[in-house]
Amino acid sequence: MKQLPLLFILGCIFISCESKKEQELLKREKALIVREEEFEKKEADYKALLSMRDSIFALKDTVSNDNLLITEWPESLKGFKNSKMLCRESDCSQYVIGDQRNETWEFVSDSTGIYTNVINNKKLVRVFKAKYLKDKIMLEFSSDSVSKNRVKMTVVLDDIKENIVKGTQTITGQDNCSARFSVELTTPQKK
Repeated sequence: MKQLPLLFILGCIFISCESKKEQELLKREKALIVREEEFEKKEADYKALLSMRDSIFALKDTVSNDNLLITEWPESLKGFKNSKMLCRESDCSQYVIGDQRNETWEFVSDSTGIYTNVINNKKLVRVFKAKYLKDKIMLEFSSDSVSKNRVKMTVVLDDIKENIVKGTQTITGQDNCSARFSVELTTPQKK
């Protein structure tokens, strides 16, 4: 019987030691979780820095390639052109082979770059971003994210003469369909 209180006291001491160990273990787990979160933040910062570095290198490459780009339209291209487009290939429901489109294209430049405005029925319908290399003009247009019909248009004009420019326009629709048009631009006759 005398040993019973002694066993009870030893049991209490043992339980209190266990709870201390448990509390220490919980503290260590919390510290480990905090360290892991800090590490994840540092890793995200590192990835963002790598991404920024890669974009700077890509921009540097673009800048060195842009030396070949012409930053203002020559007089023969500047201004308005009549466009005649004919659908040559299509797997889109809204474009049929043989479709013809006639629009007015305006080649403009300002301090931010060179552009081509597309006008239909006296309304501006799209603005192409332009790149003009010595022997080729590349135009790009993408509809904005709020547009119900998402399209991407690319135009390559690679047959450039004094009064006529020819090339190809490719339209990619939101359901990955594509249509290809031949493009012919002519200078309007002055009246």
